Amino acid sequence: MSTKKIVVIIVSVVVGLGLIGALVVGGILGAVFYGINNSEAAGVAKDFLKSNEKLKQDIGEVKDFGKFITGNINTTNGDGAAELTFKVIGERKTVSASVELIFRSGHAWRVTAASYRNEAGETIDLLNPYDSPQAKAGIGKRFSQVRSKIGKLV
Repeated sequence: MSTKKIVVIIVSVVVGLGLIGALVVGGILGAVFYGINNSEAAGVAKDFLKSNEKLKQDIGEVKDFGKFITGNINTTNGDGAAELTFKVIGERKTVSASVELIFRSGHAWRVTAASYRNEAGETIDLLNPYDSPQAKAGIGKRFSQVRSKIGKLV
């Protein structure tokens, strides 16, 4: 065999092994993205973003989400946590949103934090626990209790 043939064979083997390696890595990445995109946590996060009034005010009705959801989902002994980032496509504009979720003892996923970046680069909080109707009712109830106690003391 000539030196030229040996070099061609070695280069062919190296290229072939490189292609096989790229296919394996691509398959693993594809499986990870598919798993995150079709997870229960991603479904809950998408539903939350679609129904969030603050987000709708800025971008309009949510029409779709980007093809890739990035982040991580960790589950251990019936408990789990997820941090996901979405491209949210609205009627008026597209933004990048982040959603954090948890579940405990096998219960359904719950959104614990959510935000998006507006065109000015500001982070807009989508889940403020003090703005919820339950929190406002609790604050009003507590204020009434304190006011009635003060009235009794006077």
